[in-house]
Amino acid sequence: MKNTTQHVFIIGSKGIPSNYGGFESFVDRLTYYRKSDLIKYHVACVAEQDNMPQVTETEYNGAHCFTLSWKKLGPARAIVYDLEAMQYCIRYIKKHNISEPLIYVLACRIGPFFRHYVKKIHKLGGKVYVNPDGHEWKRAKWSAPVRKYWKFSERLMVKSADYLICDSKNIERYIHEDYKQYDPKTTFIAYGAELTPSVLAKEDEKLTGWYDKHGVRPYRYYLSVGRFVPENNFETMIKGFMASDTDKDFVLITNVENNSFYEELLKKTGFDADKRIKFVGTVYDKELLKKIREQAYGYFHGHEVGGTNPSLLESLGSTDLNLLLNVGFNREVGEDGAIYWDKSPEALAQLIHEADRMSTEEIAEMGRKAKLRISTAYSWDYIVDRYEGVFLQAFD
Repeated sequence: MKNTTQHVFIIGSKGIPSNYGGFESFVDRLTYYRKSDLIKYHVACVAEQDNMPQVTETEYNGAHCFTLSWKKLGPARAIVYDLEAMQYCIRYIKKHNISEPLIYVLACRIGPFFRHYVKKIHKLGGKVYVNPDGHEWKRAKWSAPVRKYWKFSERLMVKSADYLICDSKNIERYIHEDYKQYDPKTTFIAYGAELTPSVLAKEDEKLTGWYDKHGVRPYRYYLSVGRFVPENNFETMIKGFMASDTDKDFVLITNVENNSFYEELLKKTGFDADKRIKFVGTVYDKELLKKIREQAYGYFHGHEVGGTNPSLLESLGSTDLNLLLNVGFNREVGEDGAIYWDKSPEALAQLIHEADRMSTEEIAEMGRKAKLRISTAYSWDYIVDRYEGVFLQAFD
């Protein structure tokens, strides 16, 4: 175990402090809950304004944050951002004569350029770790050429990485099956979640005002929180809910502004005729969102692509009754702390019928199992401890 400062450079998130997003929340919590004084984090952050004159540097959660500007390049902007962050790290390492630097790249966007930079880091005495994320190449939001690029990029990064940290056992298995020719070295460390209840009281005006604004009543709604994209199975959830006989609402916290998928879904389902279905926009206030989760009757999770989903962890930590799409990623996380629906509106409608008739005691027991699952396998204390162990042993 290292007894001198281990510098860890994190590339691939939009940075900290975080608002939304899995990687952003992860980096925020990783730095906030840091235990070892031997680790110094350096975090790439993005600024929304264009043509920022130079890199700006700040401190947050004890981490050194360096901010770069987005370039208006469509899907390619994230690739350029990662490459510029990598270049900055190399300059910084050289300038400060840092020995045994560790670069941790989140997601596989820079595959065609990756080996070139790995060689540069190796010459500086460092290593490059990668989090392969989920199946980005499966996401329906991308065109076929972009999906092809993501898969190609993933292969090249798996091939050249010194180590891969997978946030899902299913992803780790996939890496070994699809890329066994590279004999990848991997470990599994999930995302984390917090079990602390919301600080908001039930009568807080911020909460009651939100309920009044959207015509929602506590414990009388099913909830879904997540990006409004096809692979999160909004169509199945909406059709299943519309086919159910529940007298509760379906509250969707998601951003649908200027989203063509919203109009497409409206035509397919006609959900605007069902007054129970309520799109309420986004909620960036973390305590308010946590309270809304706590007072939901049940939570729908339709995510089908990716690894351990932060929104699912948050739900298991806050909502007693969780209804999850029956796929390996979700079962791996929820185990016996949730109930599962197969990918059809009929299956979900039937499960809603059964969920509506569960007793208070049955729901409370589901909640106990869900929170136990979080506390034993997904607490930030546990996750940060695992990460720090991996980082501090990188050069043993």
